[in-house]
Amino acid sequence: MTYTATHFLPLHGKNLISVNPNTGEITLTAPLDFEEISIFDFRIEARDKGTPSLSGHCRMELEVLDVN
Repeated sequence: MTYTATHFLPLHGKNLISVNPNTGEITLTAPLDFEEISIFDFRIEARDKGTPSLSGHCRMELEVLDVN
């Protein structure tokens, strides 16, 4: 299986959120600021290595909480 993140809203979320292509683990690549954006919406696609290749996807919503 390989995993990718697509369809980011807002678009600059693709620079802040990373998905490990081998495990699907979601990590942050930079700090998030509640004051700037409080919700990120994106899709995770999983694709197998068969012939023909099959895929599935899910919608992810990441809510940033204000900890101050």
